[in-house]
Amino acid sequence: MSSHHFVKEQQEPAVFILNTHLIKFDQVASLLEWVPTLLVCQESVDEVLSWGVKIDVILATEEFQRKNLSLLEQQYPLRFLTCNPQEFLAEGLHYLHASGHSGAHLVGFAHQHVSELDPFIQWMDLTVFENQWRFYPIKSTPFKKWLAAGTIEIYGKEGMPIEIENSNGNLILPIHYATMVEVPEGITEFRASSIFWIGESL
Repeated sequence: MSSHHFVKEQQEPAVFILNTHLIKFDQVASLLEWVPTLLVCQESVDEVLSWGVKIDVILATEEFQRKNLSLLEQQYPLRFLTCNPQEFLAEGLHYLHASGHSGAHLVGFAHQHVSELDPFIQWMDLTVFENQWRFYPIKSTPFKKWLAAGTIEIYGKEGMPIEIENSNGNLILPIHYATMVEVPEGITEFRASSIFWIGESL
């Protein structure tokens, strides 16, 4: 993984690392297996380099770039994307969209803020990885999925009713902050009037 200088195709979802706090390499190793395009925010660069992987794009301030020009040679080919820290998310996703990527795995994004991603999921498939959880958006329903027995988290518009049907029966409940639902092993079907997110334990 440390020397992929071939031209990348955009079929694999990119990996966009916003934060490595509480993230260990073995949690993201499977995402990096197919050598996807890798974007990293400046605060996480040292940690990601310690994993021995090749970074393609670093989102950074001009000051960070001036202090770390040597990275351009060490990680060649590498590009800096200049922006302020509060713009890292939007700039990174716009960059991926403009460069032909149809999907991205966001690592270290706070899942409580997934609603901030709603403007982007119309044109990109986004998955959020945080700690031991994976969150993905449901853009239209009915949506059916086989789930392992356990607890899932649901995020969406506050108070929006969501219908959940599986072998336990039929349940309609309003979404509140971090709605936790126990599901049995097997197919669960979801219905709702607008976008919501499901979180599954990895």
